[in-house]
Formats: sequence, C-alpha cells, structure tokens
Amino acid sequence: MKITDKHSTIIHAATKVFAKKGFFNARISDIAKEAKVADGTIYLYFNNKLDILISVFEKEIGILIEQVTKALALETDPKKQLEIFATKHLTMMKKNKNLAEVIQIELRQSAKLIKEYRNNKFIEYIDIVSTIIKEGQVQKIYRADIKPGIAKRAFFGALDEISRVWSISLETDYTVDEIIGQVMAIFLSGMLIPPAAQAE
Repeated sequence: MKITDKHSTIIHAATKVFAKKGFFNARISDIAKEAKVADGTIYLYFNNKLDILISVFEKEIGILIEQVTKALALETDPKKQLEIFATKHLTMMKKNKNLAEVIQIELRQSAKLIKEYRNNKFIEYIDIVSTIIKEGQVQKIYRADIKPGIAKRAFFGALDEISRVWSISLETDYTVDEIIGQVMAIFLSGMLIPPAAQAE
C-alpha cells in the first residue's frame, strides 16, 4: 500500500471510530484495528490522536472547499451561490454521516481542539459564506446592515443542525431539495409576512 493510501486509510478509519466512540473514548489501538494496521504504524503518520482528528477535518473539509469553490466559480448570483453552498454541504453530510457526527461533536466538546484549530480549513470553509454575503452586498442584493461574520455562522449553524438530526436518524423524510428550499426561504425572505400582505 502506498504511503498516501495508508494515510487516507487511517483517516477514514479514524472518522468511523471517532463517530462511534467519540474523540476522548477512542484509542489509537481502535483506529489501528479499524484501519487494519499495527498500532505503531499510526505514529509513522501522526503525532497523536489530536493530530489525527485535525487531519480528518483538514482532509474532508478540504474536499468540500474544493467542490464548493469549483461549483461557485460557475455562478455569479449571490443567492444561487448560497444555495450551492448549502446543497454541497448537506449532500456531503448526508452521504458521510460519520464525518457529520465528528464535526458536530468534536468541534463542540473539545476546547483544546478549538483552541489549536483556529486558523484552519474549517474557518476557510465557512468564510466562503461570508464572502458570498459580502459580494451580495456589493451587488446590492443583500442588506448592507447585515454583518457577514454573524450571518455566516447563523447560516452554517442551520445547516449543521440539520446534519445533526440526520446523524441520529430522526426526521429524515425530507429530501435535500426540500430542506434547501426551506433554509433559503428563511434566510433570504425571513419568517415575517410583509406588512402589505398582513393588511389583506
């Protein structure tokens, strides 16, 4: 097996183990067993368990960034761009529930991880949303008083919560398209009925 293949195999195995046992309960030996390699082999590629977890994010989020960036390059409408981001994210999370669970649990529970993982692929990923919002403001499509840094977290938080529900196998009767339609309607139009419509 090539070095790059073994590295990917370990990351894939770690994603499954972390999703099943959680970062703190998972052991290097568990990851090695899942990857079908010797325990010592893990240390040829990673310094420790935290290094493996960060590598999971770097690899998988890197794939998402590549896919989203490529799709966004074909679209100039900021409204459509937000929809593309949401679709790509939810499609990947529904396809890879282990990754979805790792992202949701570990980014919330591991203070050390969050501290050490500040300037990284994950931040680069959600910054795509703020870039879209800023461009929409330039085009006078999105309100100028919206703070892109807050909006990106609110938007990603909505997608993340949907992924969390999927990861525990509840309320999965909605299609990705139905969910995207609802999320986009809420964020682009809001939940308030326009005053003119209320008066009717």
